Amino acid sequence: MVRAYAGPVDRTTDVTTENLATDNLTTADPTDEHAWLEDVEGAAQLDWVRERNAGEAARLAATPEFAATHERILAILDSDAKIPDVAKIGEHYYNFWKDADHERGLWRRTTLDSYRTDAPAWETVLDLDELSRTEGENWVWHGATVLRRSRGSEVDDHRLAMVDLSRGGADADVSREFDLHTLQFVEGGFHRPEAKGSVSWVDEDTLLVATETGPGSMTDSGYPRIARLWRRGTELATAPVVFEGQPTDIGVGAFHDDTPGHERDLVRRMVTFYTGELHVLDADGNPVRIDVPDSAEAGLAREWLTVELREDWTTGGDPAADLTTAGGPTSDRTFAAGSLLGIRLEEFLAGSRDLQVLYAPTPTSSLAGYSWTRHHLVLNVLEDVTNRLEVLTPPPDGSSADFTRRPFAGAPAVGTTVAAAVDRVDSDLVWLYTTDFLTPTTLSLADVSGDAEPEALKAMPAFFDADGLVAEQRFVTSDDGTRVPYFLVHREDLPLDGTTPTLLYGYGGFEVSLTPTYSGGLGSAWLERGGAYAMANIRGGGEYGPAWHQAALKANRHRAYEDLAAVARDLVATGVTAPERLGVQGGSNGGLLTGNMLTQYPELFGAVVIQVPLLDMKRYSHLLAGASWMAEYGDPDVPEEWEFIATFSPYHLLDADRDYPPVLFTTSTRDDRVHPGHARKMAARMLAAGKDVTYYENIEGGHGGAATNAQLAHMQALAYRFLAERLGLD
Repeated sequence: MVRAYAGPVDRTTDVTTENLATDNLTTADPTDEHAWLEDVEGAAQLDWVRERNAGEAARLAATPEFAATHERILAILDSDAKIPDVAKIGEHYYNFWKDADHERGLWRRTTLDSYRTDAPAWETVLDLDELSRTEGENWVWHGATVLRRSRGSEVDDHRLAMVDLSRGGADADVSREFDLHTLQFVEGGFHRPEAKGSVSWVDEDTLLVATETGPGSMTDSGYPRIARLWRRGTELATAPVVFEGQPTDIGVGAFHDDTPGHERDLVRRMVTFYTGELHVLDADGNPVRIDVPDSAEAGLAREWLTVELREDWTTGGDPAADLTTAGGPTSDRTFAAGSLLGIRLEEFLAGSRDLQVLYAPTPTSSLAGYSWTRHHLVLNVLEDVTNRLEVLTPPPDGSSADFTRRPFAGAPAVGTTVAAAVDRVDSDLVWLYTTDFLTPTTLSLADVSGDAEPEALKAMPAFFDADGLVAEQRFVTSDDGTRVPYFLVHREDLPLDGTTPTLLYGYGGFEVSLTPTYSGGLGSAWLERGGAYAMANIRGGGEYGPAWHQAALKANRHRAYEDLAAVARDLVATGVTAPERLGVQGGSNGGLLTGNMLTQYPELFGAVVIQVPLLDMKRYSHLLAGASWMAEYGDPDVPEEWEFIATFSPYHLLDADRDYPPVLFTTSTRDDRVHPGHARKMAARMLAAGKDVTYYENIEGGHGGAATNAQLAHMQALAYRFLAERLGLD
C-alpha cells in the first residue's frame, strides 16, 4: 500500500516476468500501431529497447563530458560523508547503506553513542551484495518490520524481523523471516512469496498479511484485496480472512499496533486513491469502522484518534453532552478541509463528536505532516512553501481541556524542515532534518518536551561550489488569475539577457509538495557550471492543502499545465532565459506533466526530459497499477470522462506535422507501477514522425528508474548531458 501511487521520481538524490507481462494486453487498442510494445519482456520488444539504447543515448554516454559528470555524481552517491539515516529499533540504530563497495547495500546497526561520533562502529546485519551473489538474485532493499517482544521475554528484545526484498527494484517483493540476534534468516520461518503486499507482526507466531494468495485475491489495480491472520506452521492461502475488500478497491492493508497498553489490530481499506476506511478489529476479530468521512485520513496513537480532512466535514457535536446540557442539543459543527482534528478513541467510538481542532488551514498555509512522540504531537506546517514546527501537548488522562501548543524554535527561517519521532512509544526526541538548495542537509536530535537547543549530530559536506549562487522565491499569475509560487536558483550576477540555460522542474499531482532540498548531483552537474534551476509549486500538489490539489483533478487537469507554462513564460519575461535555453524535467506524474509541456507548449522549451512517465491516458488504467489513479485523472473507459482526459493525453495529442523540441525518454523494464509501454510507444510514435528523440530504458530499477548508485548516476548524467547539449551549457 505504501507504494501504490504514481509518486514523484527522486530527481537529484540518492517481480517476476509473469507479473510484468500480463497487463491486460487483450484490451489493447487495435488501432494503435505501437500497442505491441506493451509486452514488457517479449523478445522483439526487448530488441527494440536495445536498439534504442544503442542510439543517441549511447552517443551521449560516450562523450567525455558525460564521463566526467557520471564520475562526479557517482562519487557523491557513494560518498562516506553522506548522512546515514537511522531508525531506532530497541537499543540499536539501524541504517541501510550503499557505496562503491556495497552496490546492493548493507543493512547495519550501531548505538546512539557511537552514532554521535565522526566514525560510528557499524555492525553488519545483512549484506545484500553477498546475499545476491549467494542466491543468484539482484535483490533490492525494501525495508523490514520488527517484532517488539518475543513470547516469554520480560523485556523488548526486538529479535525477529520480516525483511522485504525486491528483484530488480520492482514494487512486488518477498518477505522473509530474519533473526536479529543470530543475524541469519530463520530456517523454515515465515516466507511471503513475491507479490505486491505487506506483513505486520502480531506476536512471535502470528502475522497480519495482505498479499496475493490465488485467483481473486488482488484488486483490479494489482494490490491485495484480502487481509489474513497467518499463524506459524500453516499455509498462507488457508489463513483465516480478517478483512475482504472489493475488486474495484485500490487495495487492503493490515497492521498491528504494538504500543504497550494500546495493542490493537487495524485494517486500512483504500477504496479510491483519496477515499478509504480504517477499521479496528474487536476481541472477536470483527472489524469496527472508524466512522469518519471516506475522504478523511484517520490515524491512531496511544489513546488518541486524529482525523485529517480532505473535504469539509459537518458533524453533530457530543451526544452525551446533549443529555446533560440545559441548553439543549449540541449544534452541528463544520470543520474545514485541510484541518487536523483530535479526540480520544474511546470517546469517539462511544459516539462523541466533540473533536478538537489541532490545526486549521489558512489561504497561505497547509499541514505538511505530523509526528507523535511519547507525550507530544509535532505539527509541520507549510507557510508559502516554508516549514515551521509547532508542538502540541495533549491534556492529562480524563481531562476535557484543549491541547496546549507552542512554536518549536528548532526550525530554520527558510528552506525545508522535517521532524520525525525517534521512538514514539518511549521518547520525546525527534530527528530534525534541515536543508535548502544551497545548504547541505543537517541532522539534529531535538527534545520537544523542553526548550533545549537541538543537538547537531551530522552534516552533509558541500558537494558543489555554491559561491556566488542565490536562491529566491517568486510568484507568477496563472491563466485564471491564481497566484503560483516557484523557486529559482541562479548566479548572483545573473545576466538578465535571456542567455542562461535553465532547468524547470515540476510534479503537480497526488497532493505532493515540492520543497527546497540540497542536491549534490544538481549542483555539480548544473548549477556550478552556470545553469539556473527553477522548481514550480503548481496546482495538483499539496503546497496549499487539499484545495490546491483538487483544483487540478480530472477535468481541471489543465490548470496544472497552465501553471507550469506560466512559470516558463515568467522565466523568459524576466530575462532569466529564452525558450531555446529553457528545459523542463519531470518523472511519473511529472512525466505526464512534461509530456503535456512537450505536446501543448512546445514553443516554450528548448529540451524536454520525461522520466518513467504516464503518456497514453487512454490505456493507463489497464496497465499495471494504473487503475488506482482514476481518482486523480478520471476513467478513460467512460466516454464523457475520456472527453476531458483526451485533452491531456500526450500520446494522442502528438501531431506529426508539428515541430517539437528535442526530448529524452527514460524508463525501466522493471517498473511494475507505471508501465514502460508509455515511454516506449510515445518514443516510437515520435521517431516514426522524424522527431528528435533520445530513449534509454534501464533493465532494473523499478519505478525509481535505477537499482544501484551506478545506475542512478548513469540516468542522472544522461539527463544532464542531454540538457547541456540541447540548451547550450558548456
